[in-house]
Amino acid sequence: MSENYEGPERREFVRIPYSSPLSYKVCKPETLLKLFQGYTVDVSNKGLRCTIKQPVNINDIVWLSFDRSVLTFCAEIERYSLIYQHGIIAKVVRIQQISDTSFDIGVKFLTIREKDSQEITEKTRLLGPDA
Repeated sequence: MSENYEGPERREFVRIPYSSPLSYKVCKPETLLKLFQGYTVDVSNKGLRCTIKQPVNINDIVWLSFDRSVLTFCAEIERYSLIYQHGIIAKVVRIQQISDTSFDIGVKFLTIREKDSQEITEKTRLLGPDA
């Protein structure tokens, strides 16, 4: 979005700048056993923006692990989000390539209610029986 944009805010929740190391897995058979690294850029109650080095696709389901203990609204995130092995399950909703080896992505935290949808069930079952 342009810095000169003066229209209404489209986000439902305010994003808070938050830089922290991030570990993640992409819920695909070929990448599930790989733990990738990145870092968070900002976070809200419903999602976050992060910088990663491995390419992902829109609608990919990812498992994210980052230090949530310092965030004051983490109780809200953990109450409604799909948590598995201390990580949050999310869906990639935006991708911007920053360089040949760096991507800025936006993810939406999946909710407990979304867990049983066909798309989510198929992808998260790769994580294990408790996903």
